[in-house]
Amino acid sequence: MELLLPMSLFAFVSSITPGPNNTMLASSGILFGFRRTVPHLFGVCAGFGTMLALSAAGIGGVVVAVPALGLLLKAVGSTYLLYFAWRLRHMTLQQTDGQRLQPMSFWNAAGFQFVNPKAWMMAVSGASAFLPQLGSGSDGIALICLVFCVVNLACISVWAAVGAALRSYLVQPVWQKTFTAVMVILTIYAAFSLWL
Repeated sequence: MELLLPMSLFAFVSSITPGPNNTMLASSGILFGFRRTVPHLFGVCAGFGTMLALSAAGIGGVVVAVPALGLLLKAVGSTYLLYFAWRLRHMTLQQTDGQRLQPMSFWNAAGFQFVNPKAWMMAVSGASAFLPQLGSGSDGIALICLVFCVVNLACISVWAAVGAALRSYLVQPVWQKTFTAVMVILTIYAAFSLWL
């Protein structure tokens, strides 16, 4: 139990900081509102929880140890983010209200975690930092996954909620265009930051 606070703080810092998931969730909150973003939220949490369990079981070490695999993850993750930025550039609230655009589904959000290098680094570093002290049994893995998923879900929900709160302020086209430009730039930055 003495590891609960350090584990929670580690999960908090790594989950609340900007990254691909948080950028996409804030955008989804603005474009679709919080309620329609909920499947995306749970998809991120489920995908990350699965990745964390795999990392704790030893798979994460393979991802880190094989440079070609890490390069592939970066390439796929940054390509997806650039595609997302390209689609985001012309999105408006009117399009989302008219059902022409749809928020990311649970399964797409869960799957995206496996090509998200930031998520891999969180999973591998979290498992390697805390699992040795908890023991590599199923109880230790379950505790790490529970703590990280609860903290992660709370943190990413903040990003989606902030986006949803901004939705009402972006009714005017000029503010929509300004916000969209900022989100496109942040998404492109997130794509390139995967290579730093």
